[in-house]
Amino acid sequence: MRKTTKSKIKKVTKAVFPVAGMGTRFLPATKAIPKEIMTLVDRPLIQYAIDEARAAGIKEFIFVTARGKSALEDYFDHSPELESALRRAGKDDLLEILRDTNMDSGAIAYVRQNRALGLGHAVWCAKRLIGDEPFAVLLPDDVIAADKPVLQQMIEAYEQTGGNMVAAMEVPMEKTSSYGVLQVTEDMGSILQVGGMVEKPKENPPSNLAVIGRYILTPQILQNLSRMRQGAGGEIQLTDAIAEEAKTPGGVFGFRFRGTRYDCGSKAGFLQATVAFGLSRPDLRNEFAAYLHDMIALQKAAQ
Repeated sequence: MRKTTKSKIKKVTKAVFPVAGMGTRFLPATKAIPKEIMTLVDRPLIQYAIDEARAAGIKEFIFVTARGKSALEDYFDHSPELESALRRAGKDDLLEILRDTNMDSGAIAYVRQNRALGLGHAVWCAKRLIGDEPFAVLLPDDVIAADKPVLQQMIEAYEQTGGNMVAAMEVPMEKTSSYGVLQVTEDMGSILQVGGMVEKPKENPPSNLAVIGRYILTPQILQNLSRMRQGAGGEIQLTDAIAEEAKTPGGVFGFRFRGTRYDCGSKAGFLQATVAFGLSRPDLRNEFAAYLHDMIALQKAAQ
């Protein structure tokens, strides 16, 4: 592994949230609301990503949006009327919850992706706001339950390695065609030296280590994306831009995170996350668990 001193590594304070997708897998709900606003228990998906970024020390939040995402922008704005009503009613607990959704002036910025050209293109759209600094990318569809937020885990590892870093988890070989997959040259436990990456391999995947929606990237990735090369599916793939840096030893690392990932971009994954997060809540656990137990008993009795 490349030796890097902390003094040479720039602190990661910016994060990009690609949220321009139309969310067609959740129609008809997403006809009226952005997918990122859909609630997992009592918080929208985007709030989980924001909270994770805040815990990792992110100070600047960059949203890559598209037409029809105004509700997403409104969610992070102050709501004076609602706050006043809660204050008059003495509902301080709800007021405190509401305050967690507010973003300070200047902390959040929005850029438009006016053409759906892929994840790589969405990240490239934030190029001017990122400048010459390392940055994180969080995909809100990937919700990860972890004792220590995954991006925080990654930043702690990145402070030792530098370079680019991608979150990775093991998946069944037959499912690797749905992911970017790592070619590992050195396995050091939680940190992996990466020699290459393949986006959605149709055959002969280099491993069963799939890239999940958390990244720490160098500004060079944006330069690679500027070439606008089409990859898998005819889109500009973020994986391809990262793979170029993997040609240099110490350019790209994988990180085996500690936590459970839920694919909330699929209906089944969203339902699984709802059950898991609902059961993790002390205020909901007993009643919800009893309901699930009764439902399972009824299903078994009907078979």
